[in-house]
Amino acid sequence: MGVGIRALHPYVGRICVDIRTLYETRGHDMSRFGNLMMSRKSVNMPFEDAVTNAVNAALPLVRRLSPAERDRIEAVVVATESGVDLGKSLSTYVHHYLELSPRCRSFEVKQACYGGTAALHTAVGMVHASPYDDALALVIAADSAGVPALGEQWEGAEGAGAVAMLVGREATTLEIDLGAHGFHTFEVMDTFRPGPGIDVVNQDVSMLAYLECLQRAFTAYRDRVDGADIVDSFAYLAFHTPFVGMVRGAHRRLLRQQRQAGQHEVDSDYEQRVRPSQEYGAEVGNIFSASLYLALCSLIRHGSFPEPRRVGLFSYGSGCASEFFSGVIHPRAVEDLAALGVEEALAARRPLTVAEYDSVAKDGDRAQFGVREAVFDLDEYGDLGKEFTGRGLLVLDRIEGYHRTYRWS
Repeated sequence: MGVGIRALHPYVGRICVDIRTLYETRGHDMSRFGNLMMSRKSVNMPFEDAVTNAVNAALPLVRRLSPAERDRIEAVVVATESGVDLGKSLSTYVHHYLELSPRCRSFEVKQACYGGTAALHTAVGMVHASPYDDALALVIAADSAGVPALGEQWEGAEGAGAVAMLVGREATTLEIDLGAHGFHTFEVMDTFRPGPGIDVVNQDVSMLAYLECLQRAFTAYRDRVDGADIVDSFAYLAFHTPFVGMVRGAHRRLLRQQRQAGQHEVDSDYEQRVRPSQEYGAEVGNIFSASLYLALCSLIRHGSFPEPRRVGLFSYGSGCASEFFSGVIHPRAVEDLAALGVEEALAARRPLTVAEYDSVAKDGDRAQFGVREAVFDLDEYGDLGKEFTGRGLLVLDRIEGYHRTYRWS
């Protein structure tokens, strides 16, 4: 086995909202609802942010390591578009609360939803170049919608959460095909965040950019990897998932471009090779820099891996940057992820009424970037706060002079 992901774990939150109920309450055009292909989305409480999401995703992985293995973590790389400071990286907080060795690189990566992939490949490169065969890196893609786009059509797609990945040699989860990459990038203002709590979204431009990048990134991959074929080369595919329906449409277009596939072949291929990666996204929503890696978690749990099988992965980040790459999922990945109880965590989320969701969302700016002073008390949120009490999750306690202090619930 080569370099890649040795273990991964998603944090899917403690509360959620039903998207159909949300859209019906908002009075949206329900003829468009089916295009989302989503059921629920995870929601952060006001005392959660990208730091808490990151730590809560990584903690189960770190706890499984021996003290000696923890000390072998040479880098903590956090990808986010929900940063809390222009200079100080999220990784400094994450490193502190995970109690990792000070002999460690620590930095943050940003490029919209592509950030998780940039962080992963950076860590893979560091581990691959290390003279120490047992070197490890911790990569976390973590985001928080903060104040959701209340009332907008894309509101239902905005999720919250994180995915943590332990990177090293002897990759028993996803062994990266080194050098097998296709890239495509250009400047476009499709989706961007020019200030705290401000999301500017041009849905049509973003979808067109995504589709163009998928086609051109795979073409670049095919040019680099002799004999690469979108159907024959990969047992499964996993894509960045703004919403599940977007992936279905992108897959259809790609197969028609690459294989001149008819509708029956497209539908059959989607159900067999793509849908297993979409189950978690339909429950959690778009978690931005972590979206592709939530799809990877879903694929591991809902695909079939009796032997090592190659998968194709597509990462896209608005602005934009994209990459198609590949790797091999090993059978051990299935039992390792199953032991971490992702299905149980999804089922345990407390469903919100739309009124509760609106109340939580409107209070989300208390933990936004740029907040100077704030104090958070779980008790003031009643039953919702109790969803965290006694569960050993990291929560935001206070902000004093811009410095964030966290505590275990």
